Amino acid sequence: MKRAVFLCLAAVLLFAVLVLPNHPGTMKWSALNRWPLELPVLLLTMVAVGRNRAISAGLALLLVVAVLIKVADFGMFTAFNRPFNPVFDVFLIGAGFSLMQDSIGSVLSILAAIGAVLACVLLFFALQQSLQAWGGIRPKHVGRMGAAVIAFGAAGWAAADVGHHLQYWQFTESPPGTAWTTRHTLKRGIKVRETAAELVRFTKEAKSDPIADTAGLLNALDGRDVIVIWIESYGRASFDNPLYAPTHLATLSAAEQAIERAGMSMKSGWMTSPTAGGQSWLAHSAFASGLWTSDNARYSAMLASGHKWLYHFAQDAGYRTAAVMPAITIGWPESLSMGFDLVLAADDMKYEGQPFRWVTMPDQYTLAAYAELLPPDPRPDFIQIALISSHAPWTPIPDVVPWEDIGTGQVFDEMAKRGPAPKDLWRDRGAVRDAYRRSVDYVLEVTFDHVARLAADAPLVIVAGDHQAAQFVAGSDNKDVAVHMIGPADVLQRIEHWGWTDGLIPAADGPVRRMDSFRDDFLFAFTNTPYAGDVTK
Repeated sequence: MKRAVFLCLAAVLLFAVLVLPNHPGTMKWSALNRWPLELPVLLLTMVAVGRNRAISAGLALLLVVAVLIKVADFGMFTAFNRPFNPVFDVFLIGAGFSLMQDSIGSVLSILAAIGAVLACVLLFFALQQSLQAWGGIRPKHVGRMGAAVIAFGAAGWAAADVGHHLQYWQFTESPPGTAWTTRHTLKRGIKVRETAAELVRFTKEAKSDPIADTAGLLNALDGRDVIVIWIESYGRASFDNPLYAPTHLATLSAAEQAIERAGMSMKSGWMTSPTAGGQSWLAHSAFASGLWTSDNARYSAMLASGHKWLYHFAQDAGYRTAAVMPAITIGWPESLSMGFDLVLAADDMKYEGQPFRWVTMPDQYTLAAYAELLPPDPRPDFIQIALISSHAPWTPIPDVVPWEDIGTGQVFDEMAKRGPAPKDLWRDRGAVRDAYRRSVDYVLEVTFDHVARLAADAPLVIVAGDHQAAQFVAGSDNKDVAVHMIGPADVLQRIEHWGWTDGLIPAADGPVRRMDSFRDDFLFAFTNTPYAGDVTK
């Protein structure tokens, strides 16, 4: 009796591993309704071969790998709205660990990492013992032969299902049952191969830039300062999700009126970001390089190619280029490939207040301080500012203070001590969404207040979201972000053909272009002499 119970439990464990979903949307009890075709293959193979430790260990290892891929997918879908790709996502393990350290502390993070490793080891051991248990059934020779024949037939059935769904062949209807785990793992292997081939093509594209040597670009700016401001996790959800839209639209409407009073015009549109939930650098690079850097492999290939960014063209046009990056706390050698003359990282910002956990300093401080930190230079400025106060985990959230009171940042110290702690906030998804709403609203308020204060110098300002928040926060898989251009009316006339909406609230049905279109669109719009690459006419 005990043996029968153990065999049942072993089969249940294997069943659970095989039906385990890889997406938050399918993590439901209905997942148990799928009959995994691999299960009889595994059980009957072990009955046929007996207690073969090498075979049971190999099968257990394959199942652990399949589980890890599913769990990685689950995390990637939750955070970035896409599946895991081993080629360019492995480095995210380190990045995620660093974020976890900032959120819950080093001790708990290390314990969590040790727990994850132990869980994998225990799962491997449990799966191997489950397989060995079925291998312990000792039928007579005829029974083992029968098990082998049935296992072979079940494997053929599973292969038929895999081939049908991967379109190697087609049946009128899908075979009953599903070999979903095998299909999913195989597809991931195929994706790795395709990614490698795609990288070769992308590298060639990155090295071929038809406008790289074009002279006279950006001459229509007449030496006007240009400022690109990135707002973290600011996307279409701020306009169409009822949890956020009332707050954010009210702030944008008030900012629109203030900027109009300051004498500047505004136009707003939509861009599709290459990422969601994080990895802001992919958005920054797509925007400025004109290449679709949708993953870190493409990003690295683009940097290695010597491809020109928007900031390189600005240098050619006589600008001093700078990147204001308060999130950068370690060396940033990649910046050498981006066209920046100067980088102001966290330590260069002279902030003397307390950090807001992962957020090194409030965005209002960054906006108040950067101009004074740039050394004197006769050239006009072309500046990128990457704001971070609306970066997860969205706690604590600073208050807006009078600009004249900011000083070196100590005015924010008490705010930096406020709760809740990330580990407490993130137990309640409703609280997380509310914190996100308030943090983005804070950044919108300080950003556009700063832009209105710049009106006297009549710069051209571009304010853009880098990506949507994670799917469970944004409420959709949409990757569109808002982009605003603010400046003198005659300057904005040059983008009239883009079809953007007047003001700070883009029309919901307005045109949407991928973020990698911006570099060339901007160069076309603000160059008086047409050139061969102009495809916007």
